[in-house]
Amino acid sequence: MITSPKAALSAVIAASFGTCGAFTPQSFLAQRPATASTTASKANGRNTVGTHPSTSTLLMASTVDPTMVTAKEYQDICGVDFDDRTMAERLAKTAYLYPKHVEVIADFEPMVDRMVDEILLETGEKSWQPQDYLPDLSKETWLEDTKALREAAEGIPDEVFVVLVGDMVTEEALPTYQTLLNTFEGCDDPVGTTNSAWARWSRGWTSEENRHGDLLNKYLYLSGKCDLRSIEVTIQHLITSGFNPGARKDPYRGFLYTSFQERATKISHGNVGRLAKTHGAGDLQRICAKIAGDEGRHEKAYQAFCTEILERDPDGLLMEFGDMMRGQIVMPAELMTDGKDSSLYENFSTVAQRLEGYTALDYADIIEHLVDHWKIGELTGLTSEGEKEQEYICRLPKRYRKLAERSMNKKKDDIYEPQSFGWIFDRKA
Repeated sequence: MITSPKAALSAVIAASFGTCGAFTPQSFLAQRPATASTTASKANGRNTVGTHPSTSTLLMASTVDPTMVTAKEYQDICGVDFDDRTMAERLAKTAYLYPKHVEVIADFEPMVDRMVDEILLETGEKSWQPQDYLPDLSKETWLEDTKALREAAEGIPDEVFVVLVGDMVTEEALPTYQTLLNTFEGCDDPVGTTNSAWARWSRGWTSEENRHGDLLNKYLYLSGKCDLRSIEVTIQHLITSGFNPGARKDPYRGFLYTSFQERATKISHGNVGRLAKTHGAGDLQRICAKIAGDEGRHEKAYQAFCTEILERDPDGLLMEFGDMMRGQIVMPAELMTDGKDSSLYENFSTVAQRLEGYTALDYADIIEHLVDHWKIGELTGLTSEGEKEQEYICRLPKRYRKLAERSMNKKKDDIYEPQSFGWIFDRKA
């Protein structure tokens, strides 16, 4: 913002006579070669702009004629040079919504560094890739291998395919989940290549998760049992619709959510794999087991982050945990639609429950696991508010289990009307 008449006048003069104006569009600036006129001395308090500015500075900073303004006036007009370093420094000084939470997670960043090395696999040749579990179309045996996959898929019921597709669509909405991670204060990647432990974790996690949707998508294509265009429309709709798990930019809430959701995803993939095996599709069972293994490693990492928070701010985490559980953990694919069936998620969820791919009892089990894993009932030194949340949270597993059993028993007595799914060419499941 221009704060003085002198600065405003300087900007106008620079715009009128300089080789580029104070408000030159970034696209023009990016194409403008450095010239001798862009070099000035810093004598008498004048700002210096080098003949060869860095690429990021050239692309990101506004320009003025440096001979016309002081360094302070330059900053008043242009702000700062947003290269990687100054961007991070500026963001570090910005007021956060949750300053204490940011301070806590910054305190255990060295542990996150270890997680990147110990939990995430190596990329490239050392890591597994989707092609490792699919027919190789470049080999002479590709036709026989593909026929074997399709023959095994023929024995899988449509209901299992519906749950498999729903799981795959959830995985393919990965751009939404990385966007979510980038909203957690103190854990973001402000320039896209930030070298902080949190930014590297986010990118590494995303790169591993990206394999899951790729692998399931290719399997479904080769199986010939599904309408891939209908599935692709669903994926596009889901990414477009977005996803709000109620994290509110708070890293505490974010890691509580991911601790829950990674375990839920692990359970669902594992159960689908077991169903596939019972119907003779050993290849699909191996695929689901591999994906579930990834989810299990990621689950351990997010739960470890929450353990670190509990050691530093138990009251803070309990308050957020209790508040989240008074609502409900939002499933990431709840806004899915194929553009035709407005109840697609509900229908998919019903099939998953009936097949026991993922049930209300699993939901209760996850809550119990988290309460036990974090030893919520053993925490001491809490405030009175923290103790109230502790008591509430520790009662949740039994309460949810009772509700889940009642709900599932009721549904067993309900008459179920199979629904058609565009994913499987409008066959009913």
